Amino acid sequence: MASLGSWVWLSTAAVSVRSKYAVAAHFGDAERAFLSPAGSFSGIDGISAHDAEVLERRDDSRVGAILDACEEQGLTILTLQDAAYPFRLKNIFAPPVVLYVKGRLLDIDSRAVIAVIGTRKASVYGLKMGRRLAYEIACCGGVVVSGLTSGIDAEAARGALMAYGLCIGVLGTAHEQEHSELAKDVAARGALVSEIAPGIASQKSFFRDRNRISAGFSVGVVAVEAPERSGTRLFVAEAAEQGKEIFAVPGNVDAVNSVGTLEFLRDGAKLATCGWDVMSEFRVLYPELHPPVQPPPGSCKPGSEAGQSNAPEEKNAVDKQEDSVYIDWKEQLSGLTAEQLQIVTALGKDSQHVDDIIEKTGLPTARVLVQLTVLEIKGILRREPGRHIALNIVKK
Repeated sequence: MASLGSWVWLSTAAVSVRSKYAVAAHFGDAERAFLSPAGSFSGIDGISAHDAEVLERRDDSRVGAILDACEEQGLTILTLQDAAYPFRLKNIFAPPVVLYVKGRLLDIDSRAVIAVIGTRKASVYGLKMGRRLAYEIACCGGVVVSGLTSGIDAEAARGALMAYGLCIGVLGTAHEQEHSELAKDVAARGALVSEIAPGIASQKSFFRDRNRISAGFSVGVVAVEAPERSGTRLFVAEAAEQGKEIFAVPGNVDAVNSVGTLEFLRDGAKLATCGWDVMSEFRVLYPELHPPVQPPPGSCKPGSEAGQSNAPEEKNAVDKQEDSVYIDWKEQLSGLTAEQLQIVTALGKDSQHVDDIIEKTGLPTARVLVQLTVLEIKGILRREPGRHIALNIVKK
């Protein structure tokens, strides 16, 4: 069996993630393990007698179908042996031997990746804060990790996408079991990742296993809301065990969803009220991080009463901008920086997708996203549906 097929065999064996990694670490290669003499697995430290017996069967009957399914679904198979496998993830307990990836998994080892998590049964406040924090983290140059489950995780992914930022969705199922439009958007903007091969039925343990991958990708974790009995508490425990920085969003002391987050704060988690509270902690390691240029849509303006939405003011501002006379070209361009001029040049007369602008300018993604926001504030460009940008000025 070819080497890639051997890795698929190992990833789909009905044994624990610990046993899979123990095999990979012992043999150094899945093909070498598959072709090893009979009885080879029983002597490996960390593998139970039951798992050794399962591995000895060397059942590769599903490998061909899985490889075909990966091709049909556009999945990349990333093995523990590949150079592109994140070093950060290799350092966790029992890293996945294979990642099935849809989209493009960037070099996360060089990025400030933050997991934004919380309960599925989130309050209105929790949903708002999950979306807002992720938006600001992306605006600061960070990458957001989300489990994409309903509630805060899903809102975090939406917040990152609203900022035209990068998002990594980590699934607790095989790819074909995730049908949401949000997942499609995440894959288009960043990557969808699962250690579960196509065709493998979902199990409850998969979602607990997913936590170690999400935390493993990250340098920090932000807990937005967590009831007393919550998967968020399990996630935070996993992340703390991995040595990640833990942040928590404060909530009402008498709210059910604040029990966990207040406990995290008592135990030493850092307070997070905005994205920069989180990202500023990593600025020494990642100098490209920067404070957000403007608050996310729906947040309160400085000086406004707490909890009072400024959405109507935002809508009026947008309406006013769209109805106004277009701004003089020479007057506006005279005050732009070199980076901003590059972006304006890349835009041309027609609207452009954000990804195309990044590619045309050759500038770092984080810098382009910041400058797009600045140019929008200046009134030089406007955002259009489908993550497109268009100039809001005309040549005269």
